Amino acid sequence: MEHDRKLSLKLFIVLSRATRTISDLTHQDIQSYGLNPTEFAVLDLLYHKGEQPLQKIGEKILIASGSITYVVDKLEEKGYLTRNPNPNDRRIIYAIISENGKKLFDEIFPKHESKIDEIVNGLSDEEKKQAIYLLKKLGIYAKHIE
Repeated sequence: MEHDRKLSLKLFIVLSRATRTISDLTHQDIQSYGLNPTEFAVLDLLYHKGEQPLQKIGEKILIASGSITYVVDKLEEKGYLTRNPNPNDRRIIYAIISENGKKLFDEIFPKHESKIDEIVNGLSDEEKKQAIYLLKKLGIYAKHIE
């Protein structure tokens, strides 16, 4: 049975537009707290997962390693994190969220979570479950294509 290529293209366009709109709205929310999306992602990682080696942060939030130093410098200047060298291996430096960073995230994360909920509430809970299932399935399939 032949599939409809136009339907595939339509799905791509709708998915791309939805992603752009949702991303724009979440970035606006993040910027309202005085952070850019990368700074938010670093703080989110440290807040929820604890201290992280600088080298691993880029992998976990999918940004270039050269950008990590810049972002960490900015967050350190703002007083939201500190660097802590590994006593056993000076090549490894950990980023640790500071008390100010924790206080900030205690305040803003529930608001951000609420904003995301507002943004995606165009779907019922059942539709969200279906979307999660289908998008995971699509992503897994697409990963195997070269």
